Amino acid sequence: MEALLITAAAVLWGCATGVLIPRPAYRLSAPAEQSWRSQCPAGHPLVGIGGGWFGPARCSAGDRYGPSSLAITAVTVGVCALLAAISGARPELVVWLLLAPVCVLLAVVDASVHRLPDVLTLPLAAGACVLLGGASLFPGAGGSWTSALLGLLVLGACFFVLFLFSGGLGLGDVKLALGLGAVLGWYGWPVLLIGVFAGYLFGALYGIGLVMAGRAGRRSRIAFGPFLLAGALAGVLLGSSMS
Repeated sequence: MEALLITAAAVLWGCATGVLIPRPAYRLSAPAEQSWRSQCPAGHPLVGIGGGWFGPARCSAGDRYGPSSLAITAVTVGVCALLAAISGARPELVVWLLLAPVCVLLAVVDASVHRLPDVLTLPLAAGACVLLGGASLFPGAGGSWTSALLGLLVLGACFFVLFLFSGGLGLGDVKLALGLGAVLGWYGWPVLLIGVFAGYLFGALYGIGLVMAGRAGRRSRIAFGPFLLAGALAGVLLGSSMS
């Protein structure tokens, strides 16, 4: 009964946050020369709660814009429900549920314009550290805050080296790695390695699929953030089930 209540609460959280993602996703999916969009596709200024960042993805004329609210809400609900079902009543579940909508938003923006904005990646890393530190103070926590901090430092450093010498990563991926390193490191080094490997595997499979379908060449670039995030989700689910 407790597990059902926790999962139901996670589903409600996913619905409540998922419907809010399309508007900031549209605003942050801006051209490279802009930090974010300030107008809807029809040219109307984006106004509303929080300076126009929150609310339905509709302009003042009533026209919808941005990515599909239904699809994004469904993904957010699915992620939150999976986390709740696997993690159970552990303190870190609150952390995962708070970070999940931000991660979905990051994935949508990166998939749209191949950008991982600092306004999301850096707070994600800081929030993961602070929240996991709080979770570690409660009984029943399934991970270690020390290993989470080490995971942030190590994965961030590794991605920075890859950024400098491989040319296959962007600086946004490096900043995203900080937060994901903390999240995966919470459950220890094996989970961190598996989560990163899963992200590379998902990205490779997607790239191969595009090449085979004739939609990309061998030198084509794809947004790597969504696959890193999917790999991190797989790692967290695995770590939760093992702890």
